[in-house]
Amino acid sequence: MNDSNVGVYIIAVALGSALGGVLRFLVREYSAYWLPLDFPLGTFIVNVVGCALAGFLFVYWQQVTMSPVFKAAIMVGVLGALTTFSTFSIETLQLIQQQQLVKAAINIALNVTICMIAVFFGAWIGGRIVQS
Repeated sequence: MNDSNVGVYIIAVALGSALGGVLRFLVREYSAYWLPLDFPLGTFIVNVVGCALAGFLFVYWQQVTMSPVFKAAIMVGVLGALTTFSTFSIETLQLIQQQQLVKAAINIALNVTICMIAVFFGAWIGGRIVQS
C-alpha cells in the first residue's frame, strides 16, 4: 500500500467493517432463538466462524492472486468487525508457521490474561465513575 491508494483501503475496510459488524449483531441477537442456552453463544459462534474463515482465506490467498484491497476489506474489515479473535488467531498461526513457538505462547498468554485484566479494570473504573 502506498500513500496514493490509502483512501481506497480505508473505504474498503470501512465497508467490510460495516458488513462484519452487522453480521456480528445478527448472530448475537438471533443465536438465543436458534439454541436457547444460558451461554454467550453468539460470541462463540462468530469467534469460531471468523477464525475458520480467516484461516482458510489466509492459506487460500497464499496460493491465488487476489487484490490486496479486497483482502483488506475481508480480513481487516469483515472478519475484524465480526471478531477480533480471528486477527489474534492468524497472528498466532503466523508465529507458529515461522517456528516462533515461544512468541506464539507469549502472544496467547498475554492476549488472554492482559485483556481479561483490562476488561475487569475498565469495568471497575466505570463502576467508580458511576458511583461518583
